This record gives sequence, C-alpha cells and structure tokens, in this order.
Amino acid sequence: MMIKPQFKLKDYEYGLYLVSTPLGNLMDITFRAIEVLEKSDYILCEDTRVSKRLLDKYQIKSKLISNHKFNEKKNVSKIIEYLKSGKIISLISDAGTPSISDPGLILVNKCIDNHIKIFPIPGPSAVTTAISISGFSDKFLFLGFLPDKKNQLSKILQNLSTFENSLVFFISAKKINKIIPEIKKNFSDRKVVFCREITKIFEEFIRKNVNELELLEKELKGELTVVISEKKINKNISEKLSESDKNMIKKMINKLTFKEITDILSQSINVSKKEIYNYCLNLKNEK
Repeated sequence: MMIKPQFKLKDYEYGLYLVSTPLGNLMDITFRAIEVLEKSDYILCEDTRVSKRLLDKYQIKSKLISNHKFNEKKNVSKIIEYLKSGKIISLISDAGTPSISDPGLILVNKCIDNHIKIFPIPGPSAVTTAISISGFSDKFLFLGFLPDKKNQLSKILQNLSTFENSLVFFISAKKINKIIPEIKKNFSDRKVVFCREITKIFEEFIRKNVNELELLEKELKGELTVVISEKKINKNISEKLSESDKNMIKKMINKLTFKEITDILSQSINVSKKEIYNYCLNLKNEK
C-alpha cells in the first residue's frame, strides 16, 4: 500500500495549474504536484485511464475531465467559464510536462487572453531528461514530433543538417526505421542516442555513431526521445587561410567583432565568410 506524503494543504489561488507528472515511474512526482492535484476542483487529463493510475496511487479524488487533441477546442470555452467562476483547474498529460507536444497550448493562450492566472508546477520532462544523459551539448533545439510524410521529413532534416547544436525530437517506435536512413543521410558525422521507456522497467538508451546506424531488427513499442549530437566544428578550418590572413585576424580579434572581421576579409581573400568566422571563433576559444 502506498503511503501518501503527509502535509497540510495550503490555500491556492484560482487559475490554471500546469502540473508535470511522471514519465513512467510513479514515484517521480513532487510533493507540491500532489498537493495541487488534491486541491484542484477539476483535473484535465489527456487519457483519464492513464491518469487514474497515478491519481489512485496518491488517493487523489478530484474530478477528471478528458482533454485531448480531438476535443481540446470543444472543451476550452467551458473550462474558461469554470476558471472565471473561481475554480482551481490542473492540466496534466499522460507523462511529463503538459503543453509540450501535448494538449494545452490552446487553453493556455485562452487563459492569457482572458487574464486568467497560469501557474507552472515543474517536474519531469522527457526532453531535458534525454539531454542530461546524452553526453551531448546542452545547447539544443527541440523539434517535437517530426512529420509523417517522407518529403516533409526529408526537407526538415536536410535543413537542420548544418545546425551546430544538439537536436531533440519525439518519434513513434513504429516509425524509427523510417527515420534512420534520413538521419544517416544528413548527420553522418554525429552521434545519436535513442531513449525509450524512460524511468520504466524496460528503460533503454541506444547509443550509436550515426554512420554506423542500421535498421533496428527488434520491434519497439511506445514513443522514443531521440537526441542527435552537436556538429563538430572543424579545427583545421584555418588551412585555407594564409599566414598573413591569420596574422591580420589576430591583430583585429580584440578590436572588432567577428562580423566586422568577416566582412572586411571576405572582400579581399578567396575564403568564405563562414570559414573566416569559424577561425575567429576557434581563435577566441583557444585563449
């Protein structure tokens, strides 16, 4: 039997509370999240069946309202009325932080339009969890769920192939073999980690060099969080610069901005602006 944390419920203002819930392990929830959910007049759930497992574990009896991508627009007017009447309403997703690739954005914007207070109750997030264990740069771009159509998928990944920081996105396990060839095509010089069943019994992190990726033979279930490493800047980028060019840059580096140096030199030498800029960046980092 689960022993619920003992604390005295505090008074909360009426408004919308965005409550982060566990990714898988039901123990990964904050005391404050439990308190807010228990104090709520209504809890908006992506799937009431999934949410009920968590709520039952902590003996939370608040009323549930189904709120998913198919009825979110239909629900929003009624929810705004509840909020205006002084109700405390919590929004949760099946796992993680609501409104991040999950229902909630429409309601949040309606609350902003109606000057209704919104309170974040932070906690688990598949995005930051995956980044933290990846070993890659913590400067990253989150893409949400990538499109299903092959042409759209190819175009997006091709456009991002020159992006220098880490990339994070969600994908259904059933579609993983569909995206692997596109990852190999556009990110061959990088590393990748596929995160599945995060915090659950069958948690797994598949780490690969992209150029060594092969189609997965075993069928995976659920959703995966995929992290692609940052693009390594070529340390030998200076090979196209002559010694006189390098000396000139060294004299200007503390007096001018990278952009000013790039604009000046690109007019007089046959080297791209990007290569000049990267040399300035490498030079600065060496100091």
